[in-house]
Amino acid sequence: MRDHLKNTNVLVSGASIGGPALAHLLARRGCNVTVVERAPALREGGQAVDFKGETHHTVLTRMGILDDVRRLQTGGTDQHFVDASGRTVAVMPGEFSGGDIEIRRGDLARLLYERTAGSCEYVFGDSITSLTETPGGVHVTFERSAPRTFDLVVGADGIHSNVRRLAFGPESDYVDFLGHYYALVELDADFGPHGQMYNEPGRMVAVGGPKATAFFVFASERLDYDRYDTEQHKAILARAYAGMGWRTPQVLDALRGAKEVYLDSLSRVNIDRYSTGRVVLLGDAAYGNTLGGFGTGLALVGAYVLAGELAAAGGDHRAAFAEYERQMRGYAKIAKSGNAGPFLAPGTPARIRMRNWTFKVGFLFRLMMKLTDKFATDITLKDY
Repeated sequence: MRDHLKNTNVLVSGASIGGPALAHLLARRGCNVTVVERAPALREGGQAVDFKGETHHTVLTRMGILDDVRRLQTGGTDQHFVDASGRTVAVMPGEFSGGDIEIRRGDLARLLYERTAGSCEYVFGDSITSLTETPGGVHVTFERSAPRTFDLVVGADGIHSNVRRLAFGPESDYVDFLGHYYALVELDADFGPHGQMYNEPGRMVAVGGPKATAFFVFASERLDYDRYDTEQHKAILARAYAGMGWRTPQVLDALRGAKEVYLDSLSRVNIDRYSTGRVVLLGDAAYGNTLGGFGTGLALVGAYVLAGELAAAGGDHRAAFAEYERQMRGYAKIAKSGNAGPFLAPGTPARIRMRNWTFKVGFLFRLMMKLTDKFATDITLKDY
């Protein structure tokens, strides 16, 4: 492995998946990496994420984590679409939603953190407040920490990226709302058979699946709410799911006692460039499409390409960022289209039946699998 990046100081914002993956790859090349994360600690739990195809396997192998990811994999879960009486009307195979390897997001985040904690600096419970480019780097101020200057800054902080807002402009300029919201809740309750999903027009509730104990998707106008107010999230879900059949009343009863609720919009990032000066975006901050099914794979491949191009360019960030963008633009095009909302929460009874029917017809399912495999492998990886 080439080692051209000694004494390069890199600040990464975000300690979920893309940030620690990049930290791992840069630290191996001699960089001094600091990861800042707004949350007070590593975020455990969370929905299942997946990898599929040769490209993802190659990146995991070259990162040296494939065996550990396999050890932690969940095995995938079939999703049973049920009617109001609980009768299964269609089955979405685990291989469709879970790829070749499915792993809990929290387990993957911890694995990457453990691989980097000894070689990288982690600052939890803090956030960037300003970015000022100077001839010698980027001067960064924080909510709590003292100001520092870094050679490069990477925004790997999700679809609501703070780095993107500070370096590129307001979120409203780059993030399109797709007309749906989703929520993930870990509930201390048993709702019977795992992997069941129930729909009424514009609403879906699932229990015991790979995402969380309870998983919600619903159509809505844009909502004005505090992204960090759990009680407000519970009230929004209670209103959105009032009167819904099946086991939904039981789920809403259990929801009242939940300690955490993750509620967010289904949104898609549309940005005309991934970098500005010494600042670059990675993962959902650059090419996010909520619940699109490719986010984690895109983040890891993006981290691999970005780290590799920085090494290949000997630290010349202008050349590296340009080549990173050239490669990832084509690969990330899957995130430019598609909206999981109408698939998970179809708007009419006829559309619910049509969605279910696609999983009953063998050739349609095989076609969908073939398309997802094509998207996952649609890049020629360099061996850096």
